[in-house]
Amino acid sequence: MFNAIRQFINKFFRNIFSKKKNIALGLYGPPNGGKTTLANKVCMDWLGEEMGTVSNIAHETREIQIKEEISLEKNGKVIKFNLVDTPGIATRIDYEDFLKAGLNEKEAKQRAKEATKGVIESIKWLDDVDAVVVVLDSTKDPYSQVNITIIGNLAARDIPVLIVANKIDLKKSSVKKIQAAFPQYEVIGISAKDGDNMDKFYEGLFEVFK
Repeated sequence: MFNAIRQFINKFFRNIFSKKKNIALGLYGPPNGGKTTLANKVCMDWLGEEMGTVSNIAHETREIQIKEEISLEKNGKVIKFNLVDTPGIATRIDYEDFLKAGLNEKEAKQRAKEATKGVIESIKWLDDVDAVVVVLDSTKDPYSQVNITIIGNLAARDIPVLIVANKIDLKKSSVKKIQAAFPQYEVIGISAKDGDNMDKFYEGLFEVFK
């Protein structure tokens, strides 16, 4: 009963404040799922400039990045939002993984420290976002501890969610596996790198902001 009341209050105040300011759309997911690639695509489509740097090494994004006042127009409708690109969430961060990726020991330890801080900041930002796009690598098993943790946190906070199954340009991609793992949410398959199915993604954003 208490949780139901809390969820109603949270949704009530989100609706009030979303009318007074640009709503905050958070991009969440595990490292290397393509959050920043998607953020760059959205920003290029609607602002003409990219948001951040992309790398094959995990945890390239280690600080919150924000692009303000993005106006998305579709079929005569407009939504304005601030895009929040968050560091990848991980349940385990080991500097030795960065050594294997080619960083030296000093760089690897610093990257692990910054990545851990980034995870903490990502979780804190859940209190400030109005809706979330969860970006998952569609070539990987969706039933991971990280994915379940992220989705569980969002469900507990009653935050509107759209799941993106990214990297559909790759042969091992399976959007159906992600849909089967999280049937309670809409799942849209895209390639943020190639821009495939972005129109469907933008339509999904209008739905999640209802």
